[in-house]
Amino acid sequence: MSITTESELIGMKKISEVVGITLKLMREYAKAGISTKELDEYGGSILKSYGAKSAPYETYKFPGYSCISVNKEAAHGIPSEKKILKEGDLINIDVSAELNGFWSDNGGSFIIGKDIHHHQPLVDASKQILQKAIQNIKGGVKIAEIGYLIETEARKSGYKVIKNLAGHGVGRSLHEKPENILNYRVKSNQERFKKNTTVAIETFISTHSTIAVGLNDGWTLVGNKGGYVTQHEHTILITDDAPVILTTANEIWN
Repeated sequence: MSITTESELIGMKKISEVVGITLKLMREYAKAGISTKELDEYGGSILKSYGAKSAPYETYKFPGYSCISVNKEAAHGIPSEKKILKEGDLINIDVSAELNGFWSDNGGSFIIGKDIHHHQPLVDASKQILQKAIQNIKGGVKIAEIGYLIETEARKSGYKVIKNLAGHGVGRSLHEKPENILNYRVKSNQERFKKNTTVAIETFISTHSTIAVGLNDGWTLVGNKGGYVTQHEHTILITDDAPVILTTANEIWN
């Protein structure tokens, strides 16, 4: 959305803080032995305490308050009582919500307990690439150039990007224009980031796959060639200079 008034900025800051805090507390709550359903219910209770509503449920009737993807799930994992977290699991939590007509989105991948399966380099690459991408965004910058940066940095680290998952505009709804802030460059895309707009920037860094494909449950996505995927996401306000990161409360870079 385009921020034109102080009240709109306050609204975006508030919901962004809520989803950021929820993601941070869910990360701290996640441990071996609990189900992803329990983790999701905990996150849902935090959103409700702020009066916020789950964006995936409100928008798509997603069967959970948040998307929780484990190990070889790339995105949109359904919280389940049968899915028990184990030491060394690679997990991604994506929290988006609505409050007072404003919407915000954030996410992050991390490891449960000790890194016994050596996923940390993939997690770190995703975090660092998101940071570098956001540092290079300001009004007038081509969206395709940020995609090029993300894919180039992924390749330098020995990884690939998922090409059919993307960042997006956010604010008055969960997904707005620009709809495809991709993790690679489409040379024909001449669209530029606009000052005073809010967007969700997210990385999808992968060990083997370049396309996410759906499972039979109608929601969960996995890589087309297997392997693992990490995602990190912030909602930002674009300026003429460094962006304002609205979801800093999630502390995904700490």
